[in-house]
Amino acid sequence: MRVLIVTKIFPNRVEPLSSPFNRQQFGALSRFCEVEVLATIPWFPAARAFRRWSSVARLVEVPEHESIDGLRVRHPRYVMLPKIGHAVAGPLYAASLAASMLRYRGRVDVVLGSWAYPDGFAAVVLADMLGVPAVIKLHGSDVNVVARWRGPRRLLKWALPRAERVVAVSGALAESAAALGVPAERIDLVPNGIDRASFRPRDRAEARAELGLPQGGKLVLYVGHISGPKGAFDLIQAFALVSRRVPDVRLVMVGDGSGLAEAQDMASGLSDRITFVGAEPHDKIPSYLAACDLLALPSWNEGMPNVVLEALASGRRVVATNVGGIPEVVTDELGILVPPRNLALLANALESALATSYDPERISAALERPDWDGSARLLFESLRSALGSRASREAA
Repeated sequence: MRVLIVTKIFPNRVEPLSSPFNRQQFGALSRFCEVEVLATIPWFPAARAFRRWSSVARLVEVPEHESIDGLRVRHPRYVMLPKIGHAVAGPLYAASLAASMLRYRGRVDVVLGSWAYPDGFAAVVLADMLGVPAVIKLHGSDVNVVARWRGPRRLLKWALPRAERVVAVSGALAESAAALGVPAERIDLVPNGIDRASFRPRDRAEARAELGLPQGGKLVLYVGHISGPKGAFDLIQAFALVSRRVPDVRLVMVGDGSGLAEAQDMASGLSDRITFVGAEPHDKIPSYLAACDLLALPSWNEGMPNVVLEALASGRRVVATNVGGIPEVVTDELGILVPPRNLALLANALESALATSYDPERISAALERPDWDGSARLLFESLRSALGSRASREAA
């Protein structure tokens, strides 16, 4: 089976740390079938002139072709209208890629759009051009946020039911797909995997020494994009409350993002308690998880955040929000869930979790999730089902 993947969330030479979950899953998928990735790059007129000020503009430096973890990756450009144009983003995206499709006629069996909009919408249009089935993979905010906007929602209600299969990383996303008109029998639950060799219980003191972190006291860890919707600001404010009541507790924030400067300003009065380390390679995240006492992720919406799974696999409890697929894995034994954007309850949960002792080995063993090969095999079966369903319908 020959699979063409269309996605705007994938690593590249300029942003090598982007979306490691896609890189890992698609790399594993390539062991079951032939895979080529169209990792699209946004473009707008005079983008090169804005490289100093715009992260999107800096992507003009991404080459046309790359090999990433053994995957053949092409980086076609698509026209983007900055700050505006959500309603036409899907059609514009598909139109930008249409010329690229000519080379794939007769050379692919299925098109996978990894992100509902515009990738999933475009996958349906482009697969129809090639005469092959389309599969759409849902991640989280592509449905929880983007699909609520009037223009994208209208186009997704058109595209999702036309996909041969829709892949959801959590049960909550599967329900959202059904609400957008996808027949239940066409929805497959394919959880993201975990690298158990890397994410496992390790000695906390050794990990702190490796990272140069203080040995004493409790450590709360945040890993992710630093922005309002990811709950980064909520966490800083809640931690400020906790730090008044709990002695010798620190917060380490790993990641960067549009809200980094604002977050640093917000934490300026707690500079001795809050450390910003910036973005780190994915292979360093196991050490940060091993070093912490608990992971905090107070997002406003989520699909199934891999960092929560990785924390639990590492034997660390979690304080997170009761959103998306998180309640499907975080039980009372594994952590504490709170409503999003509730600072008082978040602070109480952090304080309670810090005071609770636990067995890391037991936490890790309680998490039942596939490794990346297992996740890729489930995705492969979904893709193969799409191919079989299309063939059966055409033969009827």
